Amino acid sequence: MLDNPIWSALSTYHRSFAQGNELALRYIAPVGPLSAIREQSPAAYEALGQLLGNEEAAALFLESTPQLPHGWKNIHEACLLQMVDESVAAVSEGPREVELLSASDLPEMLALTQLTQPGPFRERTIELGRYYGIRHEGKLVAMAGERLQMPGFTEVSAVCTHPDHRGRGYAAILISMVVRGLRGRGITPMLHVREANASAIRLYEHLGFRVRRSFHLVVARR
Repeated sequence: MLDNPIWSALSTYHRSFAQGNELALRYIAPVGPLSAIREQSPAAYEALGQLLGNEEAAALFLESTPQLPHGWKNIHEACLLQMVDESVAAVSEGPREVELLSASDLPEMLALTQLTQPGPFRERTIELGRYYGIRHEGKLVAMAGERLQMPGFTEVSAVCTHPDHRGRGYAAILISMVVRGLRGRGITPMLHVREANASAIRLYEHLGFRVRRSFHLVVARR
């Protein structure tokens, strides 16, 4: 499941959001660019290319070095760490109110993720799972939620805080909220983070997440 997490999600719990076949799968465009291939073969990349619109890019988590066929353009590449929750530290929520976000909050969620860039978040990403937020003077300033879902595991994602409100522990509070909800449903939380994001990795380790493996994050188009 976890060695090809996007494929696992799209072929199980998120099948209703999937496009593709036995070689390549992608989320529908309003959800996001996350895509997966069963293996790095010319046939799989050809199948993936047929799922993409003109100038549209796919975001892939690859186990090995990218082997893009001729005609494909590598737009962005980075090392991604997969971390799995083992023992979440208790984090006090204090006096701050955490709320379950809904479709009515979507404009603010899109604005916050556009500003902070925690990863792809589009108009239907909210449908993938539960998202929680913290407000300051009525304005959404921090959020986190659930993205990839598969048997036994769910990804904690879209962890972000407005630059003017960082350093207040909002991320830890929200991650803990998401994790408690998942654990209460018998699900193991996991997440993905860029290897270069040292501060985020330290926070996740403090909350009980441990590195399981790495991926090549590749954003590419044909």
